[in-house]
Amino acid sequence: MTIGSLRLGTRASTLARVQSQQVAAALAKHLDLRVETVEIATRGDHNDEPLAQIGGTGVFVSALREALLRHEIDAAVHSLKDLPTLPAEGLWIGAVPEREDPRDVLVARGGLTLAELPTGAVVGTGSPRRAAQLRAVRADLEVTDIRGNVDTRLRRVAEGAYDAVVLARAGLARLDRLDAVTEVFDPLQVTPAPGQGALGVECRADDAATRSVLQPLDHPDSRAAVTAERALLSALEAGCTAPVGALADVADDIDGPELYLRAVVVSVDGSRAVRMSTTGDVGDADSLGRRLAESMLADGAAGLMGVGVR
Repeated sequence: MTIGSLRLGTRASTLARVQSQQVAAALAKHLDLRVETVEIATRGDHNDEPLAQIGGTGVFVSALREALLRHEIDAAVHSLKDLPTLPAEGLWIGAVPEREDPRDVLVARGGLTLAELPTGAVVGTGSPRRAAQLRAVRADLEVTDIRGNVDTRLRRVAEGAYDAVVLARAGLARLDRLDAVTEVFDPLQVTPAPGQGALGVECRADDAATRSVLQPLDHPDSRAAVTAERALLSALEAGCTAPVGALADVADDIDGPELYLRAVVVSVDGSRAVRMSTTGDVGDADSLGRRLAESMLADGAAGLMGVGVR
């Protein structure tokens, strides 16, 4: 079953459009297909309040999903870290393209690293996960909320409103702005969000033609990694804005490919943390994530997610 054209939904932000254009280009390369990108306005793009107050990162995907279900578009491109872990009835993630580098980065005035920032430096992030891990490393910093697109955040640093901001390396790479990075964080220090750096191309579950078109874009190792990370997040019953980091990698082992998953839950004030890791079969990604979550909950992870800032 084949189709000659595809309507690809995207958020209207610069980064979202770039990501969708990359997916469209990959589809055009692999298939004789005309791809039309359709911009969809989301609630998260027009509200500058903290994400936790307006419903979490799911506010970025609901309008795209509604457009899919109304048959206004055939597929939608999401940043996987923005996608709620609960399945959406009638929808299917048709492809997880090869993942970008998932690490977090610092962009600071004067080319400083996190260790070099002065006492009391103001660091902006819209992520409770990043804020908690920053406080764990540097309790003396003033970690404050920031919203806005990448250019807005970089400009706030240049103007002096913030001494630094923390961003996803993947977004800067896709925007060709890696020159702004002053430090790339080791995942042992700042563990990325589940799904960070990965895209999910979603379509209707009963749309066999579109599912067939998307399949060549799917990168099995990337899908396995984000499946484990998102399963862990789901089993922790933590929303996308909770202070939870997770990162999975597929590595070659003597007995074949193996999936390595590490995760952390940090109290909001950074004073306490539960860190664990595990390994397992690539084909067992979902169960691997859920088993690690159970171990973390047994070690007190649930209580840490409710510890507030001093």
